Amino acid sequence: MSKNAKSAHYDTLIRPVVTEKSTMGSEFNQVTFQVRIDATKPEIKAAVEGVFDVKVKAVNTLRQQGKVKRFRGKVGKRPDYKKAIITLEEGEMIDITTGV
Repeated sequence: MSKNAKSAHYDTLIRPVVTEKSTMGSEFNQVTFQVRIDATKPEIKAAVEGVFDVKVKAVNTLRQQGKVKRFRGKVGKRPDYKKAIITLEEGEMIDITTGV
């Protein structure tokens, strides 16, 4: 794999999502990542397989609209983002607590 392809994988995956709900997905061999908003499912699958050296069974995505928030009377909006729920093949595992 070339250096440019590897860096493209790192650009696709922004950060792991660590919430109570995403942690419960680990029981079903799932890991959740925040990804680029324009990333497609095949790109996400290739990025996870390339960075973590695991086999991906399925990729489910969702676009989360940013919340409208107020601070001292001023209206602001959080940015929109995209999440990908990655289901790994049986026996595969990603430990997101360790650095890559």
